[in-house]
Amino acid sequence: MTASAHRHELYTVDQVRALDRRAIDSLGIPGYELMQRAAAAALVCLRQQWPHARRIAVYCGPGNNGGDGFLVAALAREAGLHADVIALGESQGDDAQRALRECEQGGGTVHPWQGSGELPLADVQVDALFGTGLRRALAPDVAQLVRQIQASGAPILALDVPSGLNADTGEVPGESIRADVTVTFIAAKRGLYTGQAPGFVGRVQLEPLGLPEALWEGFHADAELLQVQTLPPRPRQAHKGNNGHVLAIGGEHGTAGAIRLCGEAALRGGAGLVSVATRGEHLVALNAARPELMAHEVHGPQALAPLLERATVLAIGPGLGQGAWGHALWLTALESALPLVLDADGLNLLAREPRQLAGRAVLTPHPGEAARLLDCDTAAIGADRFAAARALARRYGAIVVLKGAGSLVADPEGRVAVCPWGNPGMASGGMGDLLTGIIAALLAQGCEAWRAACLGVGLHARAGDLAAREGGERGLLASDLLEPLRLLLNGKDA
Repeated sequence: MTASAHRHELYTVDQVRALDRRAIDSLGIPGYELMQRAAAAALVCLRQQWPHARRIAVYCGPGNNGGDGFLVAALAREAGLHADVIALGESQGDDAQRALRECEQGGGTVHPWQGSGELPLADVQVDALFGTGLRRALAPDVAQLVRQIQASGAPILALDVPSGLNADTGEVPGESIRADVTVTFIAAKRGLYTGQAPGFVGRVQLEPLGLPEALWEGFHADAELLQVQTLPPRPRQAHKGNNGHVLAIGGEHGTAGAIRLCGEAALRGGAGLVSVATRGEHLVALNAARPELMAHEVHGPQALAPLLERATVLAIGPGLGQGAWGHALWLTALESALPLVLDADGLNLLAREPRQLAGRAVLTPHPGEAARLLDCDTAAIGADRFAAARALARRYGAIVVLKGAGSLVADPEGRVAVCPWGNPGMASGGMGDLLTGIIAALLAQGCEAWRAACLGVGLHARAGDLAAREGGERGLLASDLLEPLRLLLNGKDA
């Protein structure tokens, strides 16, 4: 096994520091050699991404991230590139100072940043200002430099992490570099994949620097990246009863669309049967639009009871409302003890009346719903999405999908998976209703809750990417994902 086997593992900043220290202290690899390896890997990445670049500008901070930058400039000059270097403050630490000297001895001039002035012309700009240690907003003078770097229009390569981004949480508390590519070293930092980070990291490339497998012995990653998963082929003799019966509950007056999307996603997700419990006014539209859905008028708990008897999995919340009708159905559904997926007003009602769900539920909150469930504000959710997802899973005894860019899946024992797919076009109405139906369908087909959530989140996001590939991100509709979803479920993703 090699370091590449750990590419889907995500680590906290403290864990990566411990790995770095172990490489130095236990494996006998000097810190300066690690810096040299990082610089060499970064230059290879730069030349692969921008093979026609002839001039680069490298912006170096005072720490080891700046040291990486000095060595990138030195190696670039050796390779025949023109490299301008701008230094932010005095280099600190032996390795960073040694890197500065090597950069200068190679014939290069290091220009101190004075807080203003013109930046050098460059085909590519290299961000080596601040690494993983930064947890605060950039100081005003650094923020000004970042704005000027961005305004130049030249592509940006960030070393380890874009300066201004919290590599632990994905939070951006102030200005930050918006990189086209981020080359990150040794191990993948969890904050590069969720929250605000996807808008700043560009494409992330992990470089483990040739470190041996022994480095990871005894280390347990904090989280993992979702990988492409598929369901096994159905047996030839399968019938609809083998694939479960989803009951989707919702659709208060005026919200037929939400429950239809949920139900149709459950059908496209492979459930054998899908029933819908909703208001009577929606039946004609549902039957006309999707006759495969078995739509039922439900006035209250008594009418819901026979539907619950036939169901194997519940999807509760899309268009449910928080009035007397929705609350009564929600309460009856929860008391049925059936496996379920809770979304939208199903979550808002849970926030009003908290209860443990004993591991039989998947909750799919967006940050606003998560804040209500944890009795905090959305800023607290965004400040540490990993902590929020884990807290939700523990509090409610359920699998939790914290939606957003880089959706997280968490279980009550603290396991977390991060979705690397999806696109901004998915920030539109109805996408969450689809996810609820997809996960419910996977539960109905026999997936346990963790696998159903992970597989459902991945399929949903990848279907969004396929749909966006066809017509672009802007104007993407939730229903556009249904056909790509079917293709992905059947292993046809090309």
